Amino acid sequence: MEQLIHTIVKPLVDYPEAIHVEQDEQTTRVAYKLSVHPEDMGKIIGKQGRVASAIRTIVTSAAGSHQGKRVYLDIVD
Repeated sequence: MEQLIHTIVKPLVDYPEAIHVEQDEQTTRVAYKLSVHPEDMGKIIGKQGRVASAIRTIVTSAAGSHQGKRVYLDIVD
């Protein structure tokens, strides 16, 4: 799943080497924490959060069906 997040985010940013994804797995949920370079934060969030929402939709639909757990994507500073 981390590879999917990298694949989605990499073309959107100017600093692809700064992409970092952490996984926090619990019994009923999996949370992925995405951090990017501060200058790329606006590109990941998008206008009115549309890009972030689209990324979350793809990740949750792809991962949720395979793991049987709730999947969350948090974009952190």
